[in-house]
Amino acid sequence: MNPLPWILALASFSVHAEIVVRDDSGTTVRLATPASRIVSLAPHATETLFAAGAGGKIVGAVDYSDYPEAARKIPRVGGYSRLDLEAIAALKPDLAIGWASGNSPAHIDKLRALGIPVYLAQPERIDDVAAKLERYGELAGTQATARAAADAFRTRLAELRTQYGTRPAVRTFYQIWQQPLMTVGGGQVISDVIRLCGGTNVFADLKPLAPKVAVEAVIAADPEVIVASGMGEARPEWLDDWRQWTGMTAVRRDNLYFIPPDLLQRHTPRLVEGAARLCAQIEMARGKRK
Repeated sequence: MNPLPWILALASFSVHAEIVVRDDSGTTVRLATPASRIVSLAPHATETLFAAGAGGKIVGAVDYSDYPEAARKIPRVGGYSRLDLEAIAALKPDLAIGWASGNSPAHIDKLRALGIPVYLAQPERIDDVAAKLERYGELAGTQATARAAADAFRTRLAELRTQYGTRPAVRTFYQIWQQPLMTVGGGQVISDVIRLCGGTNVFADLKPLAPKVAVEAVIAADPEVIVASGMGEARPEWLDDWRQWTGMTAVRRDNLYFIPPDLLQRHTPRLVEGAARLCAQIEMARGKRK
């Protein structure tokens, strides 16, 4: 008996096997075949798709999808909080990758009503980045590239945990913005990065992902380290406004640090690079203890 027809049949089945996954909102996403026309509804999703080997399958992306360089050439479909639904539909995507806490639920519902499968992601821990790489690889049929990227991420993460995970705790305040004064709550991935470095987020008890806080609350928390982000590669001038509060430990010891927001505020493989910088800064603060 010639086994070739059976082998070909099995190969055909494996190629066209349905993809069924559950996203971070608990919704089941089904694809008949790996996605070939993907719309990215968040800048960090765009970057992670590229890292997972699926950049060439992205046909639309939201504003500020600017990394890697090739992402800048992708047609725009509005901003993550103001999606252009008509533009998305016109691209005839077979998958949209969304951001659970960033995209409008009403917009997501409308996309699904149009028959567009939507996978919603909501990374809460730094480890979730590797998991998202693997999941996007599964959805796009680029598993080998995605798995390699995830393995490299986990390896670097393990090195940082070994180096800093058991170091003495450092009370840390992460400042997203000045007006209004915003920080990160305990459920935000940046809070997990602070823990990775042996730090303690002074506002970890707050439930919102990006809560507003008062200057008086920061002073009362007396952080040993203040880390700011801002809008780009330049250190924000307002970080030095804290110097007027000379009673704070972070000010007395000159522990006012800056990390470009793209390295910490986007849940992408570059997050491990931002983590390495934060860990080094927190370690510098330890070195200033008497």
